[in-house]
Amino acid sequence: MSALEEIAGEAVLWRRDLHRRPELLYALDETSAFVAQKLTAFGLDEVVTGIGGSGVVGVLRGRPGNRAVALRADMDALPIEEITGAPWTSEKPGAMHACGHDGHTATLLAAARRLAADRDFAGTVVFVFQPAEEGGAGARAMIDDGLFERFPVDEIYGIHNLPGLPVGRFAVRPGAIMASTDRFYIDILGRGGHAARPHETIDPILVGAQLVTALQSIVARNTDPLASGVVSVTTFHAGNTDNVIPQTARLSGTVRALNGRVREELEASVGHIAKAVATTFGAEANVAYERGYPVTVNHAAAAARVGDVVEELFGSSAIDRAGAPLMAAEDFSYYLERVPGAYFFMGNGPSAGLHHPAYDFADEAIAPGAAVWTALAKASLAAVD
Repeated sequence: MSALEEIAGEAVLWRRDLHRRPELLYALDETSAFVAQKLTAFGLDEVVTGIGGSGVVGVLRGRPGNRAVALRADMDALPIEEITGAPWTSEKPGAMHACGHDGHTATLLAAARRLAADRDFAGTVVFVFQPAEEGGAGARAMIDDGLFERFPVDEIYGIHNLPGLPVGRFAVRPGAIMASTDRFYIDILGRGGHAARPHETIDPILVGAQLVTALQSIVARNTDPLASGVVSVTTFHAGNTDNVIPQTARLSGTVRALNGRVREELEASVGHIAKAVATTFGAEANVAYERGYPVTVNHAAAAARVGDVVEELFGSSAIDRAGAPLMAAEDFSYYLERVPGAYFFMGNGPSAGLHHPAYDFADEAIAPGAAVWTALAKASLAAVD
């Protein structure tokens, strides 16, 4: 058994311990303390807590060198009730690691331990353990708290498990790999009245029904077929009794895109169509549009480095260098707006899907994931600018 395989075996226990005690968003007292304790025990040169609220940063220096690389894992769980029935199932009602961040954390800790044991590299590795990826923009919080000023790096890499991709397989791509995510809220103001006299009303439910169809036609008829976009209406609230036409209705939904131009076009279309449809029926529409995470755009050289590392470790069949992008979003995008790098996927096998109550991270993915992290850090530090 290699040293890294032995470490990965222990990391399985760390992962299961983290899984039992999930924490949400920025409230990561136990998780952050666990990570900081491990990094300190591994002998890192610096371990700093409280970055961006509850983030943890570990710094490991090798031989003198001019380059620094950051490796990032997310730590937060989701507000979902677990149904796996695993011996390590969540002990906290209404919270579980349904996206594998427990596995990401354990995998990066395993790599940190291995790199700290040999320090066979020139330069600096910065381990970033981030809070609040699940909707809380923890990456932005760490950046705003001076992450890159306090720990300057030349590149940054992030990894996420992917159900359906076999364990030991990886996928990356240059350019957009994850979508932007925005939200909209549309309040329709009509004129309420008796349901038996609809001609005396302006029915916001009718307006809303027309608007659902119109909004979900935007991508089909307004977006370039060679581009990617999503507009989904996900809530529709109106009325509270069967014999009254209500005064108002509210719709909300999500908008996704894989490039900035399409994102701009979709935002403009949602606002224009909402107001136009409402006006057609004599109603009013007020639109609130909230921008979320940007598109996650990989830098070509960094994506190629991921592919080269995986191929050298496991062969060409283990890496898909043109992996399909996902329309889900990721706040790793904020890092890539500031520093060159890449975000990539590692296989989680035939598990339940991400954010599903039956999901669980594949423990056997830790060893290959930690091997890639270790080799990728060294490859990045050895790169010639």
